[in-house]
Amino acid sequence: MSGKLTAQEALIYVMVTISAAEGTINDDEIAEIGMLVRTLPVFSTFDTAHLVSTAEACGEILANDADGLEKVLDMIADALPSKLYDTAYALAVEVAAADLEVAQEELRFLQLLRDKLALDKLVVAAIERGARARLRTL
Repeated sequence: MSGKLTAQEALIYVMVTISAAEGTINDDEIAEIGMLVRTLPVFSTFDTAHLVSTAEACGEILANDADGLEKVLDMIADALPSKLYDTAYALAVEVAAADLEVAQEELRFLQLLRDKLALDKLVVAAIERGARARLRTL
């Protein structure tokens, strides 16, 4: 993928990057990404046939570029309008929590993302609290 990302591609990059933070992307995370892209209004005009190629393009940058994570974060911040910053963070939290465990590497990516997007601490807390409430088990 060359050039500037679309906002939808940037959101997919967020989800792929949080999923790859531990070094592998598990089935729960893949399923969550697919479900989010198929069902959320922000992706209503996204051609899902391009999901795999978009995810692969992100993975290539992360795997083959020495500063791939920083490059991906810059691409995300450059492509997203500010009104989607909280959406990006919420998607990252959803994918991180898909397997009901959030690893240290995922927490680090969340920190980098909220710093890159300069998200308000109260917004971050609300998003995280909402995810905990939705995913709580008995």
